[in-house]
Amino acid sequence: MQFTIPKSLKIEHEELHAQLLKATKEEGEVGVAAKNVAKILHNHFVKEEEYAIPPLGLLSELSKGIITGEMKSVLSMTEKLQAELPLMLEEHKMIIEALQDLISVSTKENKPEYIEFAQKLMLHAQTEEEVMYPAAILVGEYIKAKL
Repeated sequence: MQFTIPKSLKIEHEELHAQLLKATKEEGEVGVAAKNVAKILHNHFVKEEEYAIPPLGLLSELSKGIITGEMKSVLSMTEKLQAELPLMLEEHKMIIEALQDLISVSTKENKPEYIEFAQKLMLHAQTEEEVMYPAAILVGEYIKAKL
């Protein structure tokens, strides 16, 4: 069974990528700081789209009481997320540090759009930690319990 990342989350990731790409093309310290964020963030986003976010695509069906045997294949993703969660949270700390540096140099270079971007990405990371990762893990636990 194919698990699809919810469209709203996919769009949000794409927007964050686009804003970061724009920042990496800036001259001066902002560009350097943005490139550092991109370097740290890239592998993290790949992991999220590989196994952390796709299980959330089942939430709508599960909330309606729809559960099928095919859904059991999501367990490899949710179990991987559970095992990798400490690393994912550690990566968030590194990303936040890099974003704080981006905020600092963006303030110095008077680039408020990158301050806003960094704050948005920090909030995104917090949402992942507080809502998305736990929800994805719960999808797996719920499917295990039901099947």
